[in-house]
Amino acid sequence: MTLQHNAPLVLLAAGGTGGHIFPAEALADALSKRGIQLAFVTDRRGAAYEGVLARLPTYRVAAGGLAGRSVKSGIVAFGRLILGMFQAFFLLRRLRPAMVVGFGSYLSVPPLGVAQLLRISTIIHEQNAVLGRANKLLAVHATRIATAFVHVEGLSEDDAARTIRTGNPVRPTVTALSTEPYPEPKPQGPLNILVLGGSQGATIFADVVPMAIAQLSSADRARIYITQQCRTEDISRVEKMYEQIGIKAELASFITNVPDRLKKAHLVICRAGASTAAELTVSGRPAILVPYPYATDDHQTENARNLADAGGAWVMPQPTFTAEALTQRLAALLALPQTLITAARCARQAGIPMAAERLADLVIESLPGNSKKNSANHGRVAA
Repeated sequence: MTLQHNAPLVLLAAGGTGGHIFPAEALADALSKRGIQLAFVTDRRGAAYEGVLARLPTYRVAAGGLAGRSVKSGIVAFGRLILGMFQAFFLLRRLRPAMVVGFGSYLSVPPLGVAQLLRISTIIHEQNAVLGRANKLLAVHATRIATAFVHVEGLSEDDAARTIRTGNPVRPTVTALSTEPYPEPKPQGPLNILVLGGSQGATIFADVVPMAIAQLSSADRARIYITQQCRTEDISRVEKMYEQIGIKAELASFITNVPDRLKKAHLVICRAGASTAAELTVSGRPAILVPYPYATDDHQTENARNLADAGGAWVMPQPTFTAEALTQRLAALLALPQTLITAARCARQAGIPMAAERLADLVIESLPGNSKKNSANHGRVAA
């Protein structure tokens, strides 16, 4: 990637999981097309990703989360955090960025914390409906706060004045679905169900979904086609259960073409992570959401409630996600497919397909020298 050396330098800080990395990559792509000079600060896991970020000048800093650790591991993590602060200080003094943008996780604390001490503009992006712990530390002195959801728990009244809803960027292949019509299910017609389990607690879907479908009437079962993500060790037994009840099913431990599956899906059964929520709303797909109960600060429950409040999903907390309860829900949807059509429309209305462009707009208008434009938009919260 050719850098524009006369352009301001924006340093992106993201590490850890794909939920933090993917929005950073989408922003990098949008800003690079506008001639903004970029650099990337991350950890070992972030440096392993490919794509736009891999082509940027990349730097590493130490970091460590303190929550939920033993005294010994907490001391080690605190030491790494202090080391990261020193590394970030020398890095920022050398690079002299005009702005630092962080995407959560404790990796973002050293570069953004130091940037705030040096009075460098900072933007934090919160992907979930609950302000993450790292972002909570940084929000007080952030220049602007970008959110994916309309309502985000943990933001103070002072934070709200600097907050704008940009949405959570999704991959281009999902963005393309925002203009694709929802394949409306017909009365007595087939129903394509996509089950996405991921790695966190996916076994519950393998246990509950086949049993729930088995309890449907034979006429309803004949209408169902399942595409389900399972852990490798669960595939054989789930396959046998579907064969025994005559269900057409495609099972895989990893689904590579999720956008293609979403395009065909009438209903999705899944967790409620930030990226999943964004993809459901951008593509306009109704969902039964089972929040992962052990997510930090139970943020998946709040993500799911936001989608349910918008009318695009139904929330089934894991303790109540039983075969009997799911059977009742599926039977009701099969009997009245118009419910799915309405939920699909509501889900799409809650989505922001151009989230990466909106986030890029916020970065550019918040750069030093654009203070007049920034002031004019100060306090604007997008619906």
